[in-house]
Amino acid sequence: MKRRDSRTIYVRGLPIGGRNPIPVQSMTNTHTEDAQATLTQIRSLEEAGCQIVRLAVPNRLAARALPEIRRGTDMPLVADIHFDYTLALAAAEAGIDKIRINPGNIGSSERVRLVADACRDRGIPIRIGVNSGSVEKELLEKYGLGPRALCESALRHVKMLEDCSFEDICISVKASDPALMVETNRLLAESCPYPLHIGVTEAGTYRLGVLKSAAGIGSLLLDGIGDTIRVSLTDDPVEEVRVGTELLRALGLRSGVRFISCPTCGRTEYDLIGTAREVEERLRDRPWNITVAVMGCVVNGPGEASHADYGIAGGKGEGVLFKHGVSVGRVPSDRLADALVELIERENA
Repeated sequence: MKRRDSRTIYVRGLPIGGRNPIPVQSMTNTHTEDAQATLTQIRSLEEAGCQIVRLAVPNRLAARALPEIRRGTDMPLVADIHFDYTLALAAAEAGIDKIRINPGNIGSSERVRLVADACRDRGIPIRIGVNSGSVEKELLEKYGLGPRALCESALRHVKMLEDCSFEDICISVKASDPALMVETNRLLAESCPYPLHIGVTEAGTYRLGVLKSAAGIGSLLLDGIGDTIRVSLTDDPVEEVRVGTELLRALGLRSGVRFISCPTCGRTEYDLIGTAREVEERLRDRPWNITVAVMGCVVNGPGEASHADYGIAGGKGEGVLFKHGVSVGRVPSDRLADALVELIERENA
């Protein structure tokens, strides 16, 4: 798919924008002042495939822990700061790789300039974050809570940094309503050249949050819009990373195993659901850029999944193992998952 050609920023050497690969982000839910607990969670996120981690920095205690956290990991780190510009200055001095702040919320233009200068001197980009609960009153009165209000709010913050000759910027405009988030980011994509961090904020618990995030983030990515993503879930942050990574794979924007399976029907004569779950679980984290199919019946399974690199189609007592739609052997039904995984591992090791 054709992607929007935004500017590129670098977060500890990781490029964001400019049609570079789309990084998956998450945020710790530890108290940042507990440096060791925070580092433990950062390592778990990194093992799950997270590429950028955001930390809440609400007070001085959290800011004081940043140097220790910085020393303890090479992961790109973002400091999430509201209102207090001195916390942004402390985060920059601690070696944090990106600052999330709204320039309009930190007071005078002089304070904005101090933060911009500190970040420029250290090569630290600034992420402007706007959501549906932070729009200025006059914009709500003018437009109501809609895409134009959110977009104009973000661009106001951008101009404050541009007035300081600072353009190392990423914009994030989120809403809990996927449609509002999508329309706002479409408008932003047409209005500025900066990379966009996309996500549905306050999406909910796992099941609902995954659905809303897939609808919102997926819609924009299919439009070629979005340079980095976060799936926001009321759940373990590791799950955010797994869902975000799987979403990118599903859209062909991240290498790795793509998994397809057909729904069950009256022709199914083996444990399709259990077999599909087992194959997906065993291959989930493998790095191979392949498509794997688990189909319900031998009658039309290989044909329907002929675009898959590997697959199985079950029948009564036995099934077919196939590559690119061509049978390579028959296997007992209770051995189908093992046979498929063994074939893939043998040919891709």
